[in-house]
Amino acid sequence: MDDFSIKPGFPNMFGLTGGEVNAIEGNKRMLSSMTPTIIEKEGKLFMVLGTPGGSTIITSVFQTILNVIDYKMTMQEAVDSKKFHHQWLPDLIVIEKKTINNDIKDALIQMGHKFNERTSIGRMDCILVNEAGKLEGAADKRGDNIAIGY
Repeated sequence: MDDFSIKPGFPNMFGLTGGEVNAIEGNKRMLSSMTPTIIEKEGKLFMVLGTPGGSTIITSVFQTILNVIDYKMTMQEAVDSKKFHHQWLPDLIVIEKKTINNDIKDALIQMGHKFNERTSIGRMDCILVNEAGKLEGAADKRGDNIAIGY
């Protein structure tokens, strides 16, 4: 039930703050960030992505998509890449350990940013249709996931 707002204006265990529209009652909207994602390219299947992770789901999925499309990573490289997350409340940047170098982190702290380091963000499971038309599965080593085919 933590995907609903137990008390409007107060954060849940993920730091998400809900309102009356997220109350625990019928016809209300969960705070969940579930984002099972299917991407097409030129009308054909290109990528399928998903992850658990509460409020970090959307940023994990988005960063993985960017890694493949903009940074030309393989599906596994994109899944394995370090993740970071920021949401409005609480006002802090959640990063996986060794995501950014200390000079950049220190400069951001000097600007007033706050950080929370974690061992992992998300646990992506993805499929990419590569240029040869083959399915390229990727499982996140952050969990007990495995990519297998038939």
